[in-house]
Amino acid sequence: MAPAIPPSGVPGPPDLDGDELRRYARHLTLPEVGIEGQRRLKAARVLCVGAGGLGSPLALYLGAAGVGTLGLVDFDVVDVTNLQRQILHATADVGRPKLRSAADRLRAMNPHVELRTFETRLTRENAREILGGFDLVVDGSDNFATRYLVNDACVLLGKPNVHGSVFRFEGQASVFSTRGGPCYRCLYPEPPPPGSVPSCAEGGVLGVLPGLVGMIQATEAVKLILGKGEPLVGRLLLVDALSMRFRELTLRRDPACPVCGDHPTVRELVDYDEFCGVRGEAPAPAGEELPEIQVEELKRRRDAGDGPLLLDVREPYEARICSLGGVLIPLGELPARAGELDPSRELVVLCRSGVRSARAVGFLRQAGFARARNLAGGILAWAERIDPRMARY
Repeated sequence: MAPAIPPSGVPGPPDLDGDELRRYARHLTLPEVGIEGQRRLKAARVLCVGAGGLGSPLALYLGAAGVGTLGLVDFDVVDVTNLQRQILHATADVGRPKLRSAADRLRAMNPHVELRTFETRLTRENAREILGGFDLVVDGSDNFATRYLVNDACVLLGKPNVHGSVFRFEGQASVFSTRGGPCYRCLYPEPPPPGSVPSCAEGGVLGVLPGLVGMIQATEAVKLILGKGEPLVGRLLLVDALSMRFRELTLRRDPACPVCGDHPTVRELVDYDEFCGVRGEAPAPAGEELPEIQVEELKRRRDAGDGPLLLDVREPYEARICSLGGVLIPLGELPARAGELDPSRELVVLCRSGVRSARAVGFLRQAGFARARNLAGGILAWAERIDPRMARY
């Protein structure tokens, strides 16, 4: 396998100094790496999208391996709920921007690595400029809009894209956007229906799983830089942590793919929030706008003793973390248990962020609950704007 990542902007890979020769000694003794391979690693420029669950092991292992320029894109801050899996960050970092926490940790681990940080949300307006400065992209994002954005930008720029994702006890990894290989859209031509796949915050994730998948991604990135081994091009690796089984699916480039196919129609980056239905993700019944109530109005009415009945459609374990009271019926049980509710009563439906509850309101209004409304922003909005002491997750 020829190196997929030729060093850019330099006449040849840079030399290693004495400290680097000692630091990377266990690499240098590997015939597949050696001095030349380590110089290639030093010359490489790798962008990690996200400094969270997948980004943590990615950045740590790529930095430790001696990748010369490591880019990090993230705009979030460290939350205490991150610490169960995001090993770049420590308890003392809670409330700090993730990029600052990550940079401190990585510089302390390997001062030879040049860090380039981008404290911003990756968008269609900035993706080409940010990704264009790197040889290889490793996608540790946690949402479909960013995954499609990274995929399309990598294909348009000709950059390999090392993909990974996790959910609950399962993960997957592959390498997209290489010459002749498939891209993410060949695997998933369309995003799933909005709200049909819970986020990690809603569905949970085994803390060690991002470490497992992230290390697989880091391994693939190093192999691509070295030009050694058999990368996950045209292969999707599926990880089941509960059974500790690994399965592999064969992927092929789709000649009709709108991005990497024979006659591509996507030649510019699009609005990926709109493409994935992030805005207006829970449609109201035909011809009707989805009714909402803001947390401030709910607080005022509850204080006045005029509060509506609250219906919490989260899972029981979520309600144990924080709750506003009311009736708890998980969204998946709602069709079978709607008869427990009075259709004549005013009903405010809530969940963590307002997505599941919006779907519940759409269902309820079609079922005759004309006074059902969605709590805009969910319990997160209540914690942010009404009660900052409330636990968040």
